[in-house]
Amino acid sequence: MLVTLEGLDGSGKTTVHEALRDTYPDAVFTREPTGSWYGEAVSRSIADDDADPLAELFLYTADHADHLSRTVRPALDAGELVISDRYSDSRYAYQGAALDGIIDRPMEYVRGVHSPFTRPPDLTLYLDVDPETGAKRSGATNKFEQSDYLERVQGNYERLVKAEPGRFVRIDAHRSPEAVLDGVERVLSGAL
Repeated sequence: MLVTLEGLDGSGKTTVHEALRDTYPDAVFTREPTGSWYGEAVSRSIADDDADPLAELFLYTADHADHLSRTVRPALDAGELVISDRYSDSRYAYQGAALDGIIDRPMEYVRGVHSPFTRPPDLTLYLDVDPETGAKRSGATNKFEQSDYLERVQGNYERLVKAEPGRFVRIDAHRSPEAVLDGVERVLSGAL
């Protein structure tokens, strides 16, 4: 089973991801961007305020393809539980917002680029927090952590949730980290 943690920067995804290691010690824990050289290229582009949004999309896409072939598919083929901190929905939401005004229907474009090769998640836990809180918690340290940008990203996430309500489970991430983790663990326990 492929479980993904999604949400705005500052929603607590990484905190939950780390905490779940104690509950599911045999699961494969992974994240995007990865630690591969593709992921390192993504990290460099995030730090570059002038990086071209379309070029960034393809860096993220290359990292995702490599992640699928080296980590996700082999683990799933072996019958393992995979829990990923960010996955393709982050791309749809974030790069969809970055390409707004550059490409017509940007989120649909990004999804179309991925559809021939990606492996959709079985369950996505959407840690829901408002853009202002997300920006404050994340420190607004890069171009993707600004509240006005996160507002557009949140709109894209809402469209994704509405399109696939059976896959997404909304978790109120305004609560304490312990309460968020309890909610995530209840949903995961029920799904497994």
